[in-house]
Order: sequence, then C-alpha cells, then structure tokens
Amino acid sequence: MVFLICIWIALVYIIVAFTDITAAALVGGAAEDRMGRPAAVPAGAATAETISETGGVTGGAIATSSLLYLLLPIAMGLLLRYTRLPLSLATLVFVPLVGVVIWIGQFIPLDLGLIVQQFNSELTLGEADIRAQKIWGALLLGYCLIAGVVPVWLLLQPRGHLGGFFLYAALVAGVIGVLFGRFDVQYEAFKGFDAVGPGGATFFPFLFILIACGACSGFHALIASGTTSKQLRTETDARPIAYGAMLLEGMVAVLALACVMILPAGSTVLARDPNVVYANGISQFLGVLGIPATFALAFGLMAFTTFVYDTLDVCTRLGRYIVQELTGLHNWVGRWAGTALTAGVPLFFVTRTTLNAQGQPIPAWKTFWTLFGASNQLLAALTLLGVTVWLWRTKRNPLVWLVAGVPTILMYTMSTWALVKMTWPKFIDATSGRFQAPMDPVPWAGVVLISLAALMLIEAARALLSARTPPTTLRPAVAS
Repeated sequence: MVFLICIWIALVYIIVAFTDITAAALVGGAAEDRMGRPAAVPAGAATAETISETGGVTGGAIATSSLLYLLLPIAMGLLLRYTRLPLSLATLVFVPLVGVVIWIGQFIPLDLGLIVQQFNSELTLGEADIRAQKIWGALLLGYCLIAGVVPVWLLLQPRGHLGGFFLYAALVAGVIGVLFGRFDVQYEAFKGFDAVGPGGATFFPFLFILIACGACSGFHALIASGTTSKQLRTETDARPIAYGAMLLEGMVAVLALACVMILPAGSTVLARDPNVVYANGISQFLGVLGIPATFALAFGLMAFTTFVYDTLDVCTRLGRYIVQELTGLHNWVGRWAGTALTAGVPLFFVTRTTLNAQGQPIPAWKTFWTLFGASNQLLAALTLLGVTVWLWRTKRNPLVWLVAGVPTILMYTMSTWALVKMTWPKFIDATSGRFQAPMDPVPWAGVVLISLAALMLIEAARALLSARTPPTTLRPAVAS
C-alpha cells in the first residue's frame, strides 16, 4: 500500500508538470495574427510564439494541429476494430496525415487567448493568455479523464502507434542534423560543481534528478508493468521491447542535450519553456534537409506535444489502476472514481496562480519540475529496491547485489538527498531562521514522499533479513 501511494503521488506530479507545459504551448500567437495587437504575456507566462530565427508559428496553430491529431488515432482505432483494414495499410494512411494536420494548423490557428479577450474586453491580451492557459489545462485534464476510461484499442494503442513513428522521425531528423549540420557546440560544457541550478543547487545530488527519462526512469517502470506488458504478443517480446525502448529513450535524451548545446549561454531561446528549446533544435536539424523553417518548428513542437499526450493519458490510466487496487472497486464506479481523482487533483494545481518571491506569476510546471524529477528518480530507486528484494529472495545469488543492489543504493541516496535539500528550506523562514509551516502544498508533498521512501526501505530491510525460505512454485494438487 505504501508503494502504491508513493507511485500515485509521483503520477500526479507528472500530470501537473506536463499538463501545464503543454497548455502553455497551446497559447499565444504572432502579433500580426492577433489583430495587430502585441501578445503582452508577462514574465513566466510562457507561450509558443514565433522564434525570430525560424518563422511564424503560433500557439494557436499548435492547438489546432493537436486537436486534429487526437482525431486521427480514434478514426484509426475504429477502422482497425470494425473493418478488415490491415495495420500496415492503416500506418501508410494515417502517418502521413500527421504531417498534414501540422501543415493545416498554421492556416486555422485556434487562439483561445484572443477568444477570451473578446468575451472580456477589459483584459489585456497578456491577461487573457494567462486565463486561456488555465482553460487549456482544464481541457487537457478533461481529455485525461476520457482517455483514462475508454478502451485501449480506441485511443491509447493507435495514438501510441502514430506517436511512435513521430518519435522515430524526430530522432532521424536529429541524427542527420547532428552528423551533417556542422553545428558548433556553443553552450558551456561544465560550469562547476555548484552551478547546476539556482538557489545554491550543487552537482551532487541534483545532476541525478535532472536527467530523468533518458537515464534511469521510474515512470518507465510503471509503463512497462502497467500498459506495455499487457500489449505484448508473446512473453519473449519483452526483452527486445524493453531494452530497445530504453536505448531509444537514451537517444532522445542525447538529442535534447544537442538542442541546448548548439545555443550560446545568452540566447533568448533558452529563456523560453523546454518544449520551445527542443522544438527550436529540431527545426534547426530539419533545416539541414531543406525543410521550411515554419513547418520544421511546428513539427518540433508537435513532436513534444504528442509525447506529452502519451504521457498524460497513460499516467491517468495507471493512477486509476492504483486507486482501484487500493479501494477494491474494480467495477465501473471504481473506474470513473479512480480516473476522476487522478485527473482532479492536478486540476487544483494547474488552475491556481503561483507567485514567485517578487510577486510575479510563474508557471505551475516550474514549481513542480524539480520535485517531479526527484519523485521520478525516487520511483526508479523504489523499483530497483523491489527488484533487488525479489531477486534475492527467489535466487539467493550474490550477483544480485552487484546487478540490482548497487544501482538501488545510488539512486535511493541521490533522490532522497535531493528531496531533503529541496523540501527542508521551505520549512525555515528566510528572515528569522525559525521553523515555519509553509502554505505551499509542494514541500508537504515532498515530506510525504520522503516518509514513504523511508517506510519502503524499512520494509525492504525486513524482507531481506527475514529467515524465511524463498517462495517455491506451487504444484497442482493430486486427487487422492
């Protein structure tokens, strides 16, 4: 139960972070597309507006492309389910359509900020964009609610299929751009052991929570056990899929680093959200192939967005599984209640306004991102902890300690160390140095995660030190 609760909290943080950053990408537009009025978005309210080097791509265009993209897997799923359309033919038809919806979105942008301002003319366009971002966040969580309960064949499988090809295309573009683009490495390679991030963050332990899914990811352990394992044709497919997926994810991480490496330290692009930094790099790499800058940037933004859609609905579905497991409600009531709870809690964080020390609004994802990284890596550590206990109790092979035990110790130490360093200062008043009870729920969630991690460690130690013999395979009873 402790492990399931810890997983559910980590899933909520993933949903909050990715919902908010995606909602930001769907807001805003180029000034000339907004009736000649500038998009005066205040600092921290990020948008996917035009990057000067690449052309006029707006958040509204990405919003249109995203909505059209979500219709494709539903149509594909229905055709595969109720017709004899072969998967190969469906792939040949629907994968090119993904490129078509990216192209169409540029001509019919859905600028929700402009619509909000038309209903309330007293708002500036920047204020309207902030409200539009919250609306998009609520709509995305509504999508999670639906996607978490509909059959896997209707949305999750076909969308994952199309998104996979999208990911392969982005990887190919990145590899070609890196190998043949002759880009200079401009970003500083190493700034020192105390320059990982703001607020005195140090190389140890924060490096180990910055590199998440492309290194050692607890989220991927959840996906492997929660959805991937249920879609295998045969059990022997598990090994190539598992190892192959993590190698590809590692490539995505290296490609993301390359998107930063080609930028100088003072670049204005680096001040934008991570999805825009990634899209800018992909567009530069696609430029090597002669692809127009506007389409290339839209492709990069959609590549990030489709990955996020995959993450959001899978997280919601896994959260629903956990709630049903904890409550024992495996009927339709548990299905809807578990999904509503998993999508409803992030709604509170996405729609509230978070202010920084200067009183300016900051995106919710910035508040949750470091805690998301720490909880993701803590989940990886707890996964390794469970694997270590299981292997030792079933095999009693000393190699278990080298293969699984050492990585467990490293990941557990770094993730809990980072959690403590991020959480403890929130309970100390900066002026008086006295203990305080923060109003922000984020540090309290950190306390819960640290407590659950400690309980898991105690349970693992009890299991490892237990004198009981390992469980044996049960044999069918023989009738007398």
